[in-house]
Amino acid sequence: MDLILASSSPYRQRLLRRLGQPFDAIAPDVNEKALPNEPARDLAARLAADKARAVSRQFPSALVIGSDQVAALGDSLLGKPGNHPAACEQLQRCSGREVVFYTGLTVACEEKGLLNRHVEPFTVHFRTLSERAIENYLRREQPYDCAGSFKCEGLGITLFERLNGDDPTSLEGLPLISAGADKACEVLASGCLTPDTGSLSYIATNPTSGSVFDSPLTGTDLKN
Repeated sequence: MDLILASSSPYRQRLLRRLGQPFDAIAPDVNEKALPNEPARDLAARLAADKARAVSRQFPSALVIGSDQVAALGDSLLGKPGNHPAACEQLQRCSGREVVFYTGLTVACEEKGLLNRHVEPFTVHFRTLSERAIENYLRREQPYDCAGSFKCEGLGITLFERLNGDDPTSLEGLPLISAGADKACEVLASGCLTPDTGSLSYIATNPTSGSVFDSPLTGTDLKN
């Protein structure tokens, strides 16, 4: 079974390579604009699902991973700054405050009727940042394509006072070891197909507890 990452992000591609599983990366055609009054967590979940669905419709027999990250500073959403002045403004706003990053993950297979979702929150507590510290950091790392204007895997870690969350890889854009994504990793790293039956192993969400668990997928399984 083919594995596809529904993303053109080099950061997510780098993370997924950790699993040692070959995959293709395809950019989904999705409108990423937030709905009126849409909470950050809901937006991350919806966009991750929309991305996975869009690519899964093109490749119905493939296992597709969709992911999206939304950063919230209070009631405000932080997008990718795109340039130096906007990044300066973002970091000035974040200085001494906490920002919550919601990373949505969806695993989909159109042919098998699979659509399972998870949202991983991660909170960043920023140090009080001087204008000089912000300027020096941005000039060195230029994280203009990153929401929050930092790269946590690089020098961006020096901007933080502390971090709170279960899965640090979610802060980079693709949760690999969280409660939901960890099970996906097990399935993907094992090759997706169960050797004795040839059936697809997948991630199903318990409708009562919201937990995730492995299960063999057959034609009679419920669609989530």
